[in-house]
Amino acid sequence: MNLDLTDKRAIVCGSTQGIGKAIALELVQLGASVTLVARNEAKLKEVAQELDNSKGQQHDYFVADFSKPDELVQQLEVYLQQHEQVHILVNNTGGPAGGPIVNAKPGEFLSAFNMHLINNHNLAQAVIPLMKNAGYGRIINIISTSVKQPLHGLGVSNTIRGAVASWAKTMANELGQFGITVNNVLPGATRTGRLESIIENKAKKTDSAVDKVEEEMMAEIPARRFAEPEEVAAAAAFLATPAAAYINGINVPVDGGRTGSL
Repeated sequence: MNLDLTDKRAIVCGSTQGIGKAIALELVQLGASVTLVARNEAKLKEVAQELDNSKGQQHDYFVADFSKPDELVQQLEVYLQQHEQVHILVNNTGGPAGGPIVNAKPGEFLSAFNMHLINNHNLAQAVIPLMKNAGYGRIINIISTSVKQPLHGLGVSNTIRGAVASWAKTMANELGQFGITVNNVLPGATRTGRLESIIENKAKKTDSAVDKVEEEMMAEIPARRFAEPEEVAAAAAFLATPAAAYINGINVPVDGGRTGSL
């Protein structure tokens, strides 16, 4: 099985913490050179120092605030003036705030649409020509299991995540002929800062102990535990490799079996 990413360059968004950071570290272990992307330059520098370069990789980063799509485009233009090759793009950013969809304001949908779909699209459009030239491309979107089964209390997120999945499937159909695949990884409950925040908020709303909320959430998962970021990263990293060349246009839940649909 060919899992070698030597001489491949990956752009990994949201890579200073959680799942994004874990993906960056995993790709590096497979030999890829990684470009980190996030809005906090201090954290980007810290993570960049952690990246192994024993296989001759050359890592770097650029700063971008995903709440400002125009700014991201500008940063991309500067970046691509310095890089002739990009083989892997991992689209990943924090999800919209929770809440019932009936209470959501139009601006919340528009903001989330820009944060996720528009930024993903701008990034993909920028690197696809380079992937075509190389005859090798992997676009991997970190979304949510809500793509398969909407999650309670996440109205805006459910809506936008579904849109991203449809965008990705359409793009997969168009790009497959060029040796470029487009796939989605759907994390379930994963031990990240976002999950901790969700648990704490739920505990406050229900006047329950944090431990009790965790136990109730884990009881809904056949594996009876939360995922570690590295477990989600492993799925994303595999999809980036030559071994996954014939896997295209799919949604891969990494959720311990929680999602009820097939």
